[in-house]
Amino acid sequence: MTRAQQTISLALLASSLYLACFLHIVPFTKTVQDEVIPVFPFWALVSFGSYLLFKLGWGVFTFNDVPEAHKELMGEIDMAREELKKNGVDVD
Repeated sequence: MTRAQQTISLALLASSLYLACFLHIVPFTKTVQDEVIPVFPFWALVSFGSYLLFKLGWGVFTFNDVPEAHKELMGEIDMAREELKKNGVDVD
């Protein structure tokens, strides 16, 4: 099963469960049925957005510099400049 099929299956399952609750097929107390179930999609959307914002912030916070990669890249640039100068191309 591909990732897209898993996502679609999970979305269909969640939406069918919500629809069953919203249409009073699954019995809940009156308070839950009238006050919680109607706003649940908005709560889920806000919670998901908060989670993604946290993941983005955590990724920025834990982003680390890699000096070895910088040295390697600068070495490759110097090597490319030397090869281009050998072939008569003005690099600077």
